[in-house]
Amino acid sequence: MADELRQTLERVGERFNLGEYEIDAYLAVLEHGELTASEIADSTDIPQPRVYDTVRSLSDRGLVELRESRPMKIVAVDPEDSFGDIQSSFVEMVDELGARYTAPARDTEAVSLVKSRSTILRYIEEIIDNAEYELALSLTPDLLRRFAPQMETKIEQGVSIELLVTPASRAPDPAEFDYLSVATIARARRGITTPVLAVADGEYSIYATQDALRDDQDRYGVIFNRSALGFLVSGFFGTVLWTTAETLIADGKERPFPRRYASIRRAVKDIRELGGEFYATVEGRDIETGKPTVIQGKVVDVAFQDTEEVASLTVETANGRVEVGGLVAALEDIEGQEIRIGRNEPPTPSDT
Repeated sequence: MADELRQTLERVGERFNLGEYEIDAYLAVLEHGELTASEIADSTDIPQPRVYDTVRSLSDRGLVELRESRPMKIVAVDPEDSFGDIQSSFVEMVDELGARYTAPARDTEAVSLVKSRSTILRYIEEIIDNAEYELALSLTPDLLRRFAPQMETKIEQGVSIELLVTPASRAPDPAEFDYLSVATIARARRGITTPVLAVADGEYSIYATQDALRDDQDRYGVIFNRSALGFLVSGFFGTVLWTTAETLIADGKERPFPRRYASIRRAVKDIRELGGEFYATVEGRDIETGKPTVIQGKVVDVAFQDTEEVASLTVETANGRVEVGGLVAALEDIEGQEIRIGRNEPPTPSDT
């Protein structure tokens, strides 16, 4: 049985282990029934020099037929014929794997490297699902469409989502795509080298190159799971990527208070843009002693630069004014790890 299971896994892996170019070419051929290599290059983002290798890979897997005419034609194969031979084996394989499965402990390593496209996608999905109040995303248009249903669910749950779509030339037109159903604010960035990343509540995050999502084995993704280093991804997103992108659409005024923030920059921007009186409850650490602390009071001042390199707020507490900075703050009194902002009174701390 072990040998049979291994053979089934090998057959399924060979058939389904498709890269981004192979998927694009396969779907194009299926849609048209028959295409030349030039037509595939014209209808997809596959570079012309890569088309022949891509379609030959599909042919080797039995997904298309190649007709050696001039020009060569790539012909669709009925998916029933392509996948029918492994359909029942796949069901049996899943049952057998389930019988052998031992649930792993959830305390995974704080930082890890991954190179598998499927693993990177799985972590992005998990990070989105784990977000409780704040989510930062840098996605390609294809990934945006892939994760849109989960993002829509998070918006419905009151999660604030900053969405960056790259490259801007391929971002869906706001007149045709409902960005506000999946994001609080959406921007587009020109650079095709912009990385893919996701940060949930300023803590659980992933950083990956776009090449890694094309199964380029020389590229990688980095996972920060419950790690203080996760703020590096959030900071990079907020100061390098976000500030060099153009706004597509935003609705930031509709979410009710109180609001929770992992990023002091987002908290300060909301306070500045919405105006009026605000009250804060900040959970963090004293920057000199490192001791955990919670402060509450009225927000009496904010500091912010348009470059987003500086952001802080001053809270009038019962013991006097306290200046709050973001993670790894050094100039302020308190490092703010979780910030709650309310309209009429300080919000309730999370541990009460």
